[in-house]
Amino acid sequence: MASGNETRDGFDTDILVVGGGINGAGIARDAAGRGLRVTLVEQDDLAAHTSSASTKLIHGGLRYLEYGEVRLVREALIERERLWAMAPHIIWPLRFVLPQTNSPRPAWMVRAGLFLYDHLGGRERLPATETIRLANDPRGDGLRQRGRAFVYSDCWVEDSRLVVLNARDAADRGATVLTRTRLVDAARAGGGWRATLLGVSADAGGERTLTARALVNAAGPWVADILSRVPHARDDRGVRLVKGSHIVVPRLYAGDHAFMLQNPDRRIVFAIPYEGAFTLVGTTDEAWEGAPGRAAIAPHETDYLLETIARYFEAPVTREQIVWSYAGIRPLYDDKAASASAVTRDYVLDLDRGPAGANENAPMLSIFGGKITTYRKLAEHAMAELAETFPDAGSAWTAGATLPGGDFPPEGFEPLLDSLTRDYPALDRALLRRLARAYGTKARVLLGTVRSAADLGEEFGAGLTARELDYLIADEWARTAEDVLFRRSKLGLHVPPGTADRVDAYLARALAPA
Repeated sequence: MASGNETRDGFDTDILVVGGGINGAGIARDAAGRGLRVTLVEQDDLAAHTSSASTKLIHGGLRYLEYGEVRLVREALIERERLWAMAPHIIWPLRFVLPQTNSPRPAWMVRAGLFLYDHLGGRERLPATETIRLANDPRGDGLRQRGRAFVYSDCWVEDSRLVVLNARDAADRGATVLTRTRLVDAARAGGGWRATLLGVSADAGGERTLTARALVNAAGPWVADILSRVPHARDDRGVRLVKGSHIVVPRLYAGDHAFMLQNPDRRIVFAIPYEGAFTLVGTTDEAWEGAPGRAAIAPHETDYLLETIARYFEAPVTREQIVWSYAGIRPLYDDKAASASAVTRDYVLDLDRGPAGANENAPMLSIFGGKITTYRKLAEHAMAELAETFPDAGSAWTAGATLPGGDFPPEGFEPLLDSLTRDYPALDRALLRRLARAYGTKARVLLGTVRSAADLGEEFGAGLTARELDYLIADEWARTAEDVLFRRSKLGLHVPPGTADRVDAYLARALAPA
């Protein structure tokens, strides 16, 4: 097999991770950093599905307290500031305004939940909850009703970039990352695994066989599908697929705060500043009954989100004003909850060592559920489950380790931008700000010896240049315009019509065999 992993002990790799979402990338990074040989395979692009279709939040999950998910919320709250410190270029604080107008919950209940949220664990630098009167506060501007509101803290995240940076760090530590590569089948053999992989793009390498000591099934919505390809796999765990959809509309209000909006059905919808000119509104929760795949917002979900906007905001929004929508399928652990909104967001790790006999120590670890905020801790728990198989692996290490580009203090973004402005005076500061936000200190690697805008090469709109595309191909596995415009960035909301075709053409030329 053509990979960076050296065959030893009869196996090509120690761990084969199936799935390039946040859980798979996080586990690959953790394992590689412990000295294990890791191969990660993803059938599409990194973060192509669930992990790029979130509400873009690093949060404890305030609403989960209502369902008694105290353990999950505590773990997420502890992780919140830890992740912020790991990747301050793509994670930053956000204040949320929670109006009590239209609230189906009494104010005392909401305040009690926020008190617990503030004190359950992990909050050191984020400000505590405050109570405001929206009639006397600029954060009430744009709302239809301006009564009392609570204001609390969580964090924003560029979700798909978080996945890519975990994969990048895994690769920097020796892992092999294979995108556009599908697991065809896998079976226990020789005390480990023999897997057939199929590259599904021109540069993905065709069909090959890989042997691994352990298999990690982090395929997200496809977790059950992977299990169906493995002979004698356990089937006593279930996954419940829930679709969540979002819309992006012209900016509904001024200010850099977000809103947490309570609807009469007790469901929560967020309104969040997005890409400068827009507001992100979501999410919905509804059961997904079909096979996993690419999801799209349904008309009734659009109506639900537009009705929420009309309930709270003065500015009317019509269906025609929606500039973008996206939907994702969340692979939640099936706890038999009565509604999609009530299904647990906690995760379950299922370790299957196989039938008794010669192959009994050929583990398969399947990941059910989880959320972006707890991915790092989930990866630690996954490695603890596999510790018996890899007794010589290193200890847990990710808690204080920054992700690529994040090696600057969380409060140091403006100084980082100032230093880039000094070192690249010929480049527009707005461009440098975007690059610093996307790549952090790695912006210097991307820019290299650039001394003028002309050195960046062909310009595709909104500051996207050939130099950036070359970096994304070489360092971040970008292969299509969608990878670039809607996962590695959200420039698709800003570029002129026809840009995607131009980007695809450039990528095709760059990736063509010499």
